Amino acid sequence: MRKIAILGATGSGKTTLSIELAKELNANILSLDSLSIYKEINIASAKPSHVYTKKVKHFGIDVLHVNEDFNVTLFFKLYNEAKSRSKKDGKNLIIVGGTGFYLKSMIDGISYKPKISEDTKLKVKQNLSNGHVLISEFDEIYASTISKNDSYRIEKWLEIYFQTGITPSQFFKLNQKKPIVKNLKLYEIDIDKQILRDRISKRTTIMLENGLIDEVFYLEKRYTRTPNPMRSIGIKETLSFLDGNFNKNELKEKIITNTSKLAKRQKTFNTTQFKEHFRGSTEEIKKELQNANISKKSFK
Repeated sequence: MRKIAILGATGSGKTTLSIELAKELNANILSLDSLSIYKEINIASAKPSHVYTKKVKHFGIDVLHVNEDFNVTLFFKLYNEAKSRSKKDGKNLIIVGGTGFYLKSMIDGISYKPKISEDTKLKVKQNLSNGHVLISEFDEIYASTISKNDSYRIEKWLEIYFQTGITPSQFFKLNQKKPIVKNLKLYEIDIDKQILRDRISKRTTIMLENGLIDEVFYLEKRYTRTPNPMRSIGIKETLSFLDGNFNKNELKEKIITNTSKLAKRQKTFNTTQFKEHFRGSTEEIKKELQNANISKKSFK
């Protein structure tokens, strides 16, 4: 089994390209999208339709309810499930997502953190006021990097120290990051800024025509505004519209503007965090895969 990842800003055409490649290369798809993972967020997430997910097996879509929490370790679990299923079925795997942080974490790995017991939490609370003194005694270098008033970092240091009996510096040296995925080729869709904005505008229009407002109204009624997904682009603007803060045309423009800003951040992240990868149009990516002799037969 071989693996590739398709990167790109929101609206760049990752979904369409990944489905085309999956059919051509006999591959399953793992979505690393932070909204598509939620059931019932269908329009706001612009997730692939059931027509496409029936033709190509997808992982990472419709996994959680809106009021359920997730973290990066869930995506690690989903990757392992996708990899195991793909191997079993004789398929390859295409990882797709605009949420580059998750892919970066999969490539680099994350530091293991011990589970903090209730007894440790109580001990930390009892020693928090004197925490910086303790850090200075056992980890002088780290103490010099934080303020005496930085209660958050002091608390995290104390949690690890009291739970493990060694300083965090020693702990993380003994528990170094381990990559979750190795030898992954990255291909980023490079698209002109104005073309991307036009595509975002068109997609936003379609989302509104397909019932975005009704979807958000339903989500708020069922889950309230508390869950994190309810603060996502497309949803938060629609909630403000439902509050009467602006009209439908203004709603459309606000979603377009905020989505375009997100796309810019995503492109910057991909450029700075994934330094060695191929960038080009969707057609150029297809040609690059062909030139690399990655075909249905060799992509195994």
